[in-house]
Amino acid sequence: MPSARYDDLFARVDVPLRDREWPSRRLTEAPLWVPVDLRDGNQALAEPMDPSRKRAFFELMVSMGYKEIEVGYPSASQTDYDFVRLIAETGLAPDDVTIVVFTPARRDLIERTVESIRGIRNPVVIHMYTATAPLWRDVVLGHDRESLHELILAGGRDVLDFAGELDGVRFEFSPEVFNLTEPDYALELCNAITTLWDASADRPVILNLPATVEAATPNVYADQIEYMHRNLDRRSAVILSVHPHNDRGTGIACAELAVLAGAQRVEGCIFGNGERTGNVDIATLALNLHAQGIDPMIDFSDIDHIRRVVEHSNRIEIHPRHPYVGDLVHTAFSGTHQDAIKKGFAEHRARAAATGIPTDQLPWRVPYLPIDPADLGRSYEAVIRVNSQSGKGGIAYLLERDYGIEMPRRLQIDFSRRVQQHTDDTGLELDSADLFTIFERSYLTPGATSVELIELDVTSVGGATRTALRIGVDGTEHTATFTDVGVVEATTRILNNAGVPVEIVSLHQTSLAAGNDSDALTLIEYRRGTATHWTAGRHRSVLDATVIAVINAATA
Repeated sequence: MPSARYDDLFARVDVPLRDREWPSRRLTEAPLWVPVDLRDGNQALAEPMDPSRKRAFFELMVSMGYKEIEVGYPSASQTDYDFVRLIAETGLAPDDVTIVVFTPARRDLIERTVESIRGIRNPVVIHMYTATAPLWRDVVLGHDRESLHELILAGGRDVLDFAGELDGVRFEFSPEVFNLTEPDYALELCNAITTLWDASADRPVILNLPATVEAATPNVYADQIEYMHRNLDRRSAVILSVHPHNDRGTGIACAELAVLAGAQRVEGCIFGNGERTGNVDIATLALNLHAQGIDPMIDFSDIDHIRRVVEHSNRIEIHPRHPYVGDLVHTAFSGTHQDAIKKGFAEHRARAAATGIPTDQLPWRVPYLPIDPADLGRSYEAVIRVNSQSGKGGIAYLLERDYGIEMPRRLQIDFSRRVQQHTDDTGLELDSADLFTIFERSYLTPGATSVELIELDVTSVGGATRTALRIGVDGTEHTATFTDVGVVEATTRILNNAGVPVEIVSLHQTSLAAGNDSDALTLIEYRRGTATHWTAGRHRSVLDATVIAVINAATA
């Protein structure tokens, strides 16, 4: 790998901050979220959104509670221009939603951008940008620091010429590639633009500081943001914003540390679409706050609906391991994980019963599940799934959840061996129906046997229990009546007398499924020689199910 071709960030840009404060801070509230899917995310699509997909996405954002939405780049395409006009001419945007439009610092494009927003009743932000990093100045723009400074101020004056007198319109400036721009130069430009636009508390200017191409560890970006936060003029009249990309795969960490460093606003995309490796994922950021007990101020309670709209609008499928939204993010295949989750759910239910607090309001502490899937509108159906890596805990959880079978630990061990052999042989994942089929085949389906229960009658006479049994063995009926003897002992006595001995080690009674009309299930551990084995009996009657289980044990 020719790594020597690349300079690290410190060889390209000085990071002057040394007495940083952000490492000692904590996140305590959500920043202002600004989804840029309809502009930045849309520009990154192989097939940009048509009007219907764009409108569906916008309506989704509004329904989720976003209050500031970047809706397009109206000078770049007719589709974007028309969408901004749609907002102006209809009631598509609620009154409390701020509309953001994007423009380069070029007079004719600024003019067209302002024309697109005329008539919008909502608050509007005109977002002007220019790349400022040395490489971009030299290779792309052909400007030195001084001439680019003047170009940006000229753009700022054009914004004032066309929109300075419009009510409800504020301004935003992005020194694009801020993270690769000299800090003193970025500060100079930002101070100049806030002075030009006369930033004030009642008409604040947004300064957006993008990590346009992520180029260093997240702590460096935090240092850069804190430097600006501490040194900007008119700081109380500035909304400090960040716009991280994800080239190094740490865009989320950059955003979180930037907020610690003084950022008040985060631009990004829901689930992280964007150029190259994407914009920062503002859904993951928000749900990271939720998982720490902080209200993200955005509604993710039906995350699968959100995913469907995003996938439809972007025509990009979301990875099954994508944080929070992926199909598999709440799923455990590993046996150790499954066992911990099963025990966590049991403890959660028991704690709810003991405290009287509903399970969906009780403090959450289930191992391996950082948040309750139900918070996102997910069921528990896919939390535990079984394959060749799974263990007894997960298998037992599925049978208990879907069939009501509560297996004692030693039976879990026995059954998990059978499931393991099946999954090793087939290489397939099993659902709960597959597990029940294996359970029936293993414990409820006796082989060829000459023993059958013909009649069982248990009555109470004068305070004593009378058990009458009739069992067929090799075509011969064996009948006996017992007083104050349980059906297990009564059955083993008859079978022993008929030459079919059986030694019962333990017995467990449960039921199949739920409700009064469910079948009873008796699980029996029996001894043969020095080894113990398991079988079961199933019947609408608990007593009949028990006798059948003893017979199955005797004839297994």
